[in-house]
Amino acid sequence: MSKLPRTRTVVGCTLLVTALGAGVTACSSSDGNPLSAKPYDAAGQISFSGPTEKGKRADPDKPLEVTANGDGRIIDVTGVDATGRYVAGELAADGSRWHSTSPLAADAHYTVRISTEDDDGAQGRKVFTFDTSKSTSKKTLDVTFGPKAGEYGVGQPITADLNHPVKDKVQREIVERALRVDSVPAVEGAWYWVDDKQLHFRPKDYWPAHATIQVHSNLEGVKVGDRLRGGKAKALKITTGDRVEAITDAATHQMTVYKNGAQIKQLPITTGKPGFETRNGVKVVLEKQYFVRMRSETVGIAQGTSDSYDLPVYWATRVTWSGEYVHAAPWSVGSQGYANVSHGCTGMNTSNAEWFYDYVRPGDIVRVVNSNGATMEPFGNGFGDWNVDWTKWRTGSALTGTGTPDVATQQASARLQPTAV
Repeated sequence: MSKLPRTRTVVGCTLLVTALGAGVTACSSSDGNPLSAKPYDAAGQISFSGPTEKGKRADPDKPLEVTANGDGRIIDVTGVDATGRYVAGELAADGSRWHSTSPLAADAHYTVRISTEDDDGAQGRKVFTFDTSKSTSKKTLDVTFGPKAGEYGVGQPITADLNHPVKDKVQREIVERALRVDSVPAVEGAWYWVDDKQLHFRPKDYWPAHATIQVHSNLEGVKVGDRLRGGKAKALKITTGDRVEAITDAATHQMTVYKNGAQIKQLPITTGKPGFETRNGVKVVLEKQYFVRMRSETVGIAQGTSDSYDLPVYWATRVTWSGEYVHAAPWSVGSQGYANVSHGCTGMNTSNAEWFYDYVRPGDIVRVVNSNGATMEPFGNGFGDWNVDWTKWRTGSALTGTGTPDVATQQASARLQPTAV
């Protein structure tokens, strides 16, 4: 949708907004004001490139165009299909021409409303309706949103997985515009292209507590590339609970848990010892497992060495796919609160681990500070999205940046399963 400033009546005066944004007030009496008259039929004042004959369909691969003829100019064009998808477009500064800048959807019904103005200020209107032809593309770009519907913590990103790679920036812009995320309360957020087939969406800050987030795709029928059009996508609705944050301080050996900004519990812990330091940064709870068998060989420690282990572990809350958990560690109770002796996990006594397990949910935040470990990876090993600052995050969007973020930020998206105590 593209608009040039339109006129409106304000307390008996008409506010005319120019193309440069300056406002000029012109008052007139109610009688004789051409702007208050009923709009005339502008059919003879414009040319429209879309089909005007009943039953004729438009080619969705061709742009729409509206041209002003003779006396008058175009002041507004609004195109929308039956599902509520608007057609983006550009209007010339002199009102002589408007053309669409976004592709039309195949097999869709469109309504285009055109407003004009003559030299005397009288306004004209014309409405066109038409259908587009069906797609001949055999490939569809399908989108699967994640996570599953339900309630999550305020750190849970939205994911969009594509069934075909999209590499071209213009094509990424088409896809990104069609993926809609609506939140109540509203937030500032952006998509980030993790790779050619996956996007993540997050707000600038965490989601608000007790928010409702709805995600849907307007991509169906829209041309993305040669012989590739958008397919269907199941909409997603999730909610957030309280804002729960667990701050793990590797230097003081304490975990402090906050609910909506208020401290509710402090737990003695142990984190990774030298050579196995726990990752710094923000992680998000991925899942909870009452029992996990943890074996050293899954993290590259040879069986039979001094650091090898094979242990039954209970009340395990996973924060990375590579095997970092918050869990019960009864064997290290004497060091909890005093020293770091684990192989990377955050250990605590059994009763505290059970409490933590019961209290948190997927999407809650676990932030590690003052560790000598590396920073949590942004992608591929869980949700480290919050470790990318907002300015850099926006560069990963095709709409606000290049859509092709630097290789150092992008990580392999394979889910690793090793575990470390």
